[in-house]
This record gives sequence, structure tokens and C-alpha cells, in this order.
Amino acid sequence: MNKIVNGASLQPLSGGPPKQIVLLLHGYGSNGADLISLAPHWRPSLPDALFLAPDAPQRSGGGYQWWPLHGFTPAALAAGATQAAPAIEAFVDRKLAQYGLTDAELAIIGFSQGTMMALHVGLRRAAAPAAIVGYSGMLVGAHELAHADIVKPPVLLVHGSADPVVPVAALHAAKADLARLGIEAEAHVSTGLGHSVDPVGLRLGAAFVARGLGL
Repeated sequence: MNKIVNGASLQPLSGGPPKQIVLLLHGYGSNGADLISLAPHWRPSLPDALFLAPDAPQRSGGGYQWWPLHGFTPAALAAGATQAAPAIEAFVDRKLAQYGLTDAELAIIGFSQGTMMALHVGLRRAAAPAAIVGYSGMLVGAHELAHADIVKPPVLLVHGSADPVVPVAALHAAKADLARLGIEAEAHVSTGLGHSVDPVGLRLGAAFVARGLGL
């Protein structure tokens, strides 16, 4: 298992000890410093939250990857997410213990490959996170979840209609797969948006996480 040892973070805007953790999981070839850019938009709604945007354990060009994208078949993607999950699980457990928090005070946010990991890890926690938000990603290993002992946290999926990297059909497939698992995910499609997050998606994500955390 590769260990997560670095990344970017922002302390609570309130200046006090963290009362929640918002975990930001970046996409393939990117890094935590990129995804931490979401945090300034969300901090006013989540003033007591610690934002953590770790770098994935494996190098990929000038950035990092949760696992190498050698194949794009459902089986290959599911195997990759399964391989990458223990490092994220250990990181989450370590940070929750460090700050005396539980999964009820945890939100997991992902972008692209990070969304695959957010859903993979978040649905398999021993206790449900407060919220999962997935941008421009997909649900992998859905057939395995049907036979797994999963939790059912609130889920929001956001995608651009013109995404050339992960087609918007992935959002609709994930929403349908989650519904079959008893999770009625909220979803938003941003018309004309590519593989990115727009201001509407940011606002929806911030409100969804705040609601999940009971704020």
C-alpha cells in the first residue's frame, strides 16, 4: 500500500480547531494544490472545516495519479480503484483520529479520477460520510457494490454536458447505479461545460456539503 504523505491544506476560516474535514481528491495527473483551489469558494459556508487536498501516492508526469490508467474497461477501472483505496482509507482514518472527528463530520469531494475514488471509498466506509460530491467523474465497480456491505451517504454528481474526457453519460449511469443501491443521488449537468467545474457547480457543492454537515 502506498502511503499519502503530502498535499495541500487550508485551516478553518474561523481560526478555531477543525469541527469538520473536507477531503478533496484530485484527478489523474493533477495534484492537491490544484484542487485546494475549491476551498476558498467554500470556506465562508464551512468556516470551521479543515480542507485537505492530498497528492495521490503515485507520480504521473508532472503530477500524481491514484492508479495508472492502463485500461478503461469497467473491470480495469474497478481494479484500479480497489488498489488505490487503502491509502485514502488510512489517510482519512489518521486525520479523523488526529482531530477527534468521525465520519459524520467528513465530506469527500472528488474530481474525475478523484470522483471515482470518492465514491469507491465513501460508500465502503464503516460509517457514512456526511456528503460525497463528485465532479466530472464516474462510479466504478457498481456490480460489486450490489453484493457489498455499503453505507448510503448523500451524494451529489456534477458534470459538464460537453466533457470530452469523461462523457456526461457517466453521470447518468452513476445516478442509475446508485439508485439501484438505494441511494438517490442529486445531479446537475452544466450546459456547454467541458472537463471542469463552473461557478454553478461550486455553489451547488458548497450548499450540499453544508447541508450534509448540518450547517
